[in-house]
Amino acid sequence: MADPTNHNQAGEIAPSTVDKQAPSVAEEHAPSTDSPEATDLPTANTPDPKAANPEDNPNAAKPAAASPKREKPAAAAATGETAPAAKAAKKEKAPAVEDKPFVEFIEQDYLPALQKAIAQQGVKDLQVSFAKQKLPITGFESAEECWQIIGSWKETGLRQFNLYFPEENIQGKKGFSCNEGKKPSTLESFLIDERKITLDLLVYGLVQRLGGQKWLGIN
Repeated sequence: MADPTNHNQAGEIAPSTVDKQAPSVAEEHAPSTDSPEATDLPTANTPDPKAANPEDNPNAAKPAAASPKREKPAAAAATGETAPAAKAAKKEKAPAVEDKPFVEFIEQDYLPALQKAIAQQGVKDLQVSFAKQKLPITGFESAEECWQIIGSWKETGLRQFNLYFPEENIQGKKGFSCNEGKKPSTLESFLIDERKITLDLLVYGLVQRLGGQKWLGIN
């Protein structure tokens, strides 16, 4: 019976088929030496593709194309307003003439507007003054002084009216009196039903009251 182990010669063992195939398998999967292997690491001779100028290096990464339309900021897009429009909306409104200090408003705004309005009604010789004094009304001799607008003209006798501001505030209580050549005896309330007094309303109210007295126009 023959020995199962193959011997070419005495004392020598024949190589196995695994050993015969190993070199060929290794060579089959070994990298080729014909072409260089690509690597991510930059070398002294090869520029970094990310850092290289795309005009000099075609392998460099190209920047993303710029958006053709610039987007609005999120806040502006949400409100539909641009930055200048938002600033304009926040700009404070100019204060109204009625918000001026009381004396300044009367002297600078009310008296000129009142004189113009009464002149347009045909009164040519109106004299208007603004003073703090006692009320020229019978029975009010002991009352405190208060700011008054005093207007007078001599057309058809001496006509005089007084507009009183006891609270030194156009939004506060106001009074009115008028007379023709003698001391007035009645103090009337003036514009007491209006919620907010304006320059135009003060002018209109007094012109209407004088018209009711038949002192204006053809009266």
